[in-house]
Amino acid sequence: MSEEKHHADFTNFKSNLNKEEVLQQLVDSYSALCFEQKNWVCNLSNASSLLWHAYHSLSIPVNWSGFYLVDEETDGSSLILGPFQGKVACQTIQLGKGVCGVSGATKSTQIVQDVNDFPGHIACDGETKSEIVVPIVSKEGNLIGVLDIDCLDYKAFDEIDAKYLELLCDLITTTCKF
Repeated sequence: MSEEKHHADFTNFKSNLNKEEVLQQLVDSYSALCFEQKNWVCNLSNASSLLWHAYHSLSIPVNWSGFYLVDEETDGSSLILGPFQGKVACQTIQLGKGVCGVSGATKSTQIVQDVNDFPGHIACDGETKSEIVVPIVSKEGNLIGVLDIDCLDYKAFDEIDAKYLELLCDLITTTCKF
């Protein structure tokens, strides 16, 4: 990483970029920030901030961006709150329950255009209208956790988001020691 660039500069996303360019910059910035850093708390904290600032640079009103991790104290049957940006959140989520729990249980990305249409949606914030959740899965196929982003608008996320957030989650599995 260049010594001339301050860490906070990574949250500066140009306003003239399209969604793909911003999300690629997000992935590249995460990669630079976690260079020679394997601590998952540190890396996921920075990832949460990058996500928050990236989406806000696109005028997408994200109200929560962060992570839930497999809770080993429950023998892996639930997720526990990890680093995030936004309002306080649900502390634990059972696998299979809500968007995060379904994503974790199925190890598949969930794009929810209207959370009111998702059976069993868990409303940590009643203002949330749409959500995307991406599983973080080890190379061995074990669930590590999920990346969760909530938005105040309906239909905020699409396949472009899924593509780049899945790239980010793949990178997280190789840059973090859990």
